Amino acid sequence: MSTIAFIFARGGSKGLPRKNIMELDGKPLLRHSIDVAKEIDEIEDIYVSTDDEEIASIARSARVNVINRPSELAKDDSPEIYSWKHAIQSVNSRENICSKFVSIPTTAPLRKASDIKACMDLFDESTDVVITATESARSPYFNMITIDDNDDAKLFTSESDTFSRRQDVPKTFDVTTVCYVSRPEFILSCTNIFEGKVKAVKIPKERSIDIDDKLDFLVAEMVLKSGL
Repeated sequence: MSTIAFIFARGGSKGLPRKNIMELDGKPLLRHSIDVAKEIDEIEDIYVSTDDEEIASIARSARVNVINRPSELAKDDSPEIYSWKHAIQSVNSRENICSKFVSIPTTAPLRKASDIKACMDLFDESTDVVITATESARSPYFNMITIDDNDDAKLFTSESDTFSRRQDVPKTFDVTTVCYVSRPEFILSCTNIFEGKVKAVKIPKERSIDIDDKLDFLVAEMVLKSGL
């Protein structure tokens, strides 16, 4: 029974092509996730799930295991939960039974090992999933709207009518891709992580940058150079 880190890295990406092998601070995004996982003593093994041979080669050169992900689980519209299920089943079939699942996405390279450790420490028997979050820059009570096909705009939440001052609204948080911790049996049984009891670790904004497009990548480079 093992605590295993999984890194899910597709070859394709519409927002930023070949994102997972782009170099940030002298190494591919993939290596940032691999290297931080290696800093954590509690993690006993590391697996990279990918459909791409170049990504697989980078993983092997870093001396971590590779899971060959089927192409139908590596499309832009493929729900990642099914890649999680496939990875757990692949590992268990190798007789390296996973007892704790730790996902370390490539898209949050500014995280620290202590952020992952905090998620692992918060996870307990009464919790199904631990996620990470950072305080929202904009409040859905005042700053977020929906726009329909007629270009009519409405506040995102009807609860906005309850509040007249920004100081009174509840704090809201954005889910980040710093880390996810769960138990394999829950992942194998669910279709959405919010079906279970979810806890969250708060992460500072400068370590929560989620690289989805070129602008995100440039911001991450600037933060690294600034030493924040």
